[in-house]
Amino acid sequence: MAKKAAEPSQRAEKHIISELNLAHSTEIAGYFFYKFVAGMVADKKGKNVFNHLAEEEMEHIKVVKSIAESLEAGNGWMNYNEALKKGTPISAAGLKIFPSENEMTERLKKNQTDLNAVNISIEAEEKAVHFYGELLKKAKEPGEKMLLTRLLEMEKGHLKIVRWESESLINTGFWAGQMEFSVEKESDESH
Repeated sequence: MAKKAAEPSQRAEKHIISELNLAHSTEIAGYFFYKFVAGMVADKKGKNVFNHLAEEEMEHIKVVKSIAESLEAGNGWMNYNEALKKGTPISAAGLKIFPSENEMTERLKKNQTDLNAVNISIEAEEKAVHFYGELLKKAKEPGEKMLLTRLLEMEKGHLKIVRWESESLINTGFWAGQMEFSVEKESDESH
């Protein structure tokens, strides 16, 4: 007897689980990159920026992993805060204490400047915005749409922060640290 083909909704769910697992790996790479940069940058304000980004990447790691596990178990979507609460701590999340190098850290090691670190960050955040934006376009479930919208907005916030720091480093040679204006009101026309 021939095996029955998977239902369209089952195929879609397997696809989103696969995408979430990819997002999990990408968030891990981002976390380790930002921690690496925070250790490399001498400026205290620059360290704070990258440590903040690393903390948010850790949140994303927990959330994305929790959602993928929930979907795999057939329990459906959770909201961001539920997923964060259920997220495993770093020691249990399968993260290595001494991770292998990733493409971003390798690129930075070839040119260890603050501006190069920020430029690599901009590229990574642009990819994350595109990734979550594409997933959101395909989303069907209300819970899926809400979660992906939150992740997308957070990644857009990261992108604005690193773009703003890039402009500060290019224009003044210094990390801006404390924002003198709201990045939400920043004009996207300049980018």
